Order: sequence, then structure tokens, then C-alpha cells
Amino acid sequence: MRAVGLAARCYELMLERTSQRQTFGKFLYEHGSCRELIADSASDLESARLLTLACAEEIDRLGARGARDKIALIKVTVPELTSRVVDRAVQIFGGAGVSGDFPLARALVGLRTLRIADGPDAVHKQTLAMLELKKAKKRALSRV
Repeated sequence: MRAVGLAARCYELMLERTSQRQTFGKFLYEHGSCRELIADSASDLESARLLTLACAEEIDRLGARGARDKIALIKVTVPELTSRVVDRAVQIFGGAGVSGDFPLARALVGLRTLRIADGPDAVHKQTLAMLELKKAKKRALSRV
């Protein structure tokens, strides 16, 4: 959840920057490539939010053990999605994005640290794959 909030803040900064900074006589948001970065970030941010909410709902309904697949899914996917949002914000800010003047560089480091602290992505992917295969096998057996 904290990763989603952090990415949302960086997204807000990105939007502010695009309407304040000009290059080649145009605001950043007037450049097509910048609009593409904004659209991709909006999509990634909403995906991260919805995955997090779906996981929380599953935990409420089934408990942590019953929601292991969703937990593994968000431990891999949400940090990736939010890191991409922050990375795009850094891109829009240019050199200022990696300076200490804005929180973007710290956000990138924080999200990368989260991915390490939560355990290796490969382990979460293996867990998710095994749980998905188990569910598929159950479905196949129930059809017989």
C-alpha cells in the first residue's frame, strides 16, 4: 500500500511538472511522448491500486493462508508497476529528478529496497505459479 501511495505522489509531481515546465516553446504536456508517459503511468498506478484492493479483499474473506496467490502476485507486480511510474516521473523531471531537490530519487531507492526486503521476485513467481497450477488441477478434476 505504501508503494502505491508513494507512486501516486510521484505521479502528482509528474503532472505538475508537465504543466509548469516548457521546452522548445511548449509545455511538456504538449509533447506527445510526455502524454504517453502520463497515460502509461495512470494505467500502471490504477492497476497497482486494484491489485492491492483485490488482495486485501481476499485476505479479509479467506485469511492470509487462503490469499497466498494474491499476496505473491502483488509482491511481484505492485513494486514493478509503481517503480515504472516513479521512473517515468524521473524521466519527465530530467536531471532534477535524480537531484535531492525532489523526492523522486529517494522514491526509486525506496521501491527497489522494498523489492529486496519482500524477498526475491523469483520466489514469489514460483509460489504464484505453483498455486495457479494447483488451482488448475482442481478445476480439471472437478470437471471429470
